[in-house]
Amino acid sequence: MHLPPEDRTRSPYTGWTRAHWEAAADGMLAAVRPYAGPRHALIDLPGPRPSWSGRRSDALEGYARTFQLAALRVAGAGGADPHGLMERYAEGLDAGTRTPTTERDLADGDLTSWGVITDRCQVMVEASTVALCLRLTRPWLWDRLDDGVRERAGRWLAGALHHEPHDNNWWLFPLTVGGFLAEAGIETDAARAAVERGLEKIEQWYLGDGWYTDGRPRAFDHYNGWALHLLPVLHAHLAGDAALTATYGDRLAAHLDGYAATFGADGAPVHQGRSLTYRFGTAAALWAGALTGRTPLTPGTTRRIASGALRHFLDRGALDERGLLTLGWHGPYAPLVQPYSGPASPYWSACGFLGLLLPPDHPVWTATEEPAPAERTDHVRALPQPGWLVQSTAADGVVRLHNHGSDDQPRDETLPDDPLYSALAHSTVTGPTTDLPDNHLGLEIDGEISARGRIEPLGAGPGWAASSHRPRIAGHPLPGTRITSLTLAHGADEVRLHVVAGAAPGTPVVHGGWAVPDEDEVVTEIHDTATGPVGRAVSRTGPRSQARPVQGLTEIRVLHSRDATAFGPRAAAPVLRGTTTADPCLFAGAFRLDGPGAPEPAAPPRVTIGPRQPTGWSVTVTWPDGTAHRATLAPDTVDVTETPAPPA
Repeated sequence: MHLPPEDRTRSPYTGWTRAHWEAAADGMLAAVRPYAGPRHALIDLPGPRPSWSGRRSDALEGYARTFQLAALRVAGAGGADPHGLMERYAEGLDAGTRTPTTERDLADGDLTSWGVITDRCQVMVEASTVALCLRLTRPWLWDRLDDGVRERAGRWLAGALHHEPHDNNWWLFPLTVGGFLAEAGIETDAARAAVERGLEKIEQWYLGDGWYTDGRPRAFDHYNGWALHLLPVLHAHLAGDAALTATYGDRLAAHLDGYAATFGADGAPVHQGRSLTYRFGTAAALWAGALTGRTPLTPGTTRRIASGALRHFLDRGALDERGLLTLGWHGPYAPLVQPYSGPASPYWSACGFLGLLLPPDHPVWTATEEPAPAERTDHVRALPQPGWLVQSTAADGVVRLHNHGSDDQPRDETLPDDPLYSALAHSTVTGPTTDLPDNHLGLEIDGEISARGRIEPLGAGPGWAASSHRPRIAGHPLPGTRITSLTLAHGADEVRLHVVAGAAPGTPVVHGGWAVPDEDEVVTEIHDTATGPVGRAVSRTGPRSQARPVQGLTEIRVLHSRDATAFGPRAAAPVLRGTTTADPCLFAGAFRLDGPGAPEPAAPPRVTIGPRQPTGWSVTVTWPDGTAHRATLAPDTVDVTETPAPPA
């Protein structure tokens, strides 16, 4: 990949301009070209394993998702196509939509055909992407096809209108196909009906303030940005529908108001949720806001966050030595890869190049970069709909997301915990381990630590978020047991409080802090200080984590993970332990995650806990600057007020 020189005048934070985005797109497209099969219909990328849909579906994915990158590149250049991208993808469309009939066709089709769209099949997803690409590049591809190719391709795409998607963001795939076919005059009634069905479906999942669930009652993650907001607002924009653009654009703007705060100063999005291998696809919603004029962000802030996200991953090994995107986060990392992901899946990240649709003279490309929210000042922001508390510090640019509302549990069953949803906290510089109880509180029964399962939010406000859950062992809830959890945050400090109700006295309790990564061994320390013992895990090149027992937690260990995380081959986390002494019982610990550049903490937060009353425990946390939180905790009940620091 050959990038132009950095421009630190226009882009003082990232150095990147539109020319860098164009060069990155060109480099990524050139890298996949050697893996195209006959007539460019299937792009069979190398990888560690196929997805559960099989290798042919994966190769169609290679065609469709790289087509999206090519479509944005050519449409953004007003049709200029010096590398002949549209010719190759047009040839692939012709070959892929042919149904074998003769032996000769069968021999050829066995190497090129895409198959047909059926209920809940991966082909429906890729058909959606193909339709969007055809819509974006219509003057330079679709309108130049022979009538027979258009008729056959339209018939193939129309299969998405007549088959059932999965009951989640997949409803937007027939919508996207329908949007294109309605414009092209193909099965217009069915196409319009698919658009209406998709919009009706997501309406059921919209909770307000810019947040959708994704088919499951409390599933919140990056799909809000790169699917549930992106596809409806892009359809409205391309259709020129002012009313739809107003509805979905206003929702997008509300989403971006909080979402922009979840990117760190190093460009990283928060490491939370599924399909994280889509990486800089997280920039799609930012560009969509600028494209439609529905964003609370200035043009300079939009480009700073989006360019920061793309550069973050390209600078940290997202592309392998062949220039191909890998299945992972920085480099390859198998534990975060879902079974539906194949070698070409990471190219969904092409939606992060949406900004190329904005002309070179648009302010989003010409304005001087401005700092991201995480770089401006320390802040703690509540996002009540997903049940999140977003905490960032300007000195190190680290963003922490405290989770008291998002899980991936279906409505009528409980699945094993996925730490990318179930953890108490996520960040831009850490990822979960596979073998430590990092960012988790659980009861230890016969050597097994209880899972969190379904999370029931209890609210979020200034500096706090709370939830409750029924702890589970081996997939079964512990009878009569509930854990009520409250996170208080200020600056880089956190106090986590938990009321355990229904557990027998003497039940062990385990509470892990942040697991910090490193290329080499993480330094672990336990110190006695004037304010009590503290356990620390310190990365030599990155973040540091510490934990202090406050109430009920009497033992500190700092444990090394046996396995890598998405951020490095080594990791360690401080872990606090205690036992229940009564029913209910209160546990509390003070935690902290710092990144490089952060000063040593002047003092820990001061926590005062009164004796248990009929209404619960009264807790006051006074932060080093004098700001205070006062909380009352009881099983399934939390009440919190914040008192600002006194004037200096």
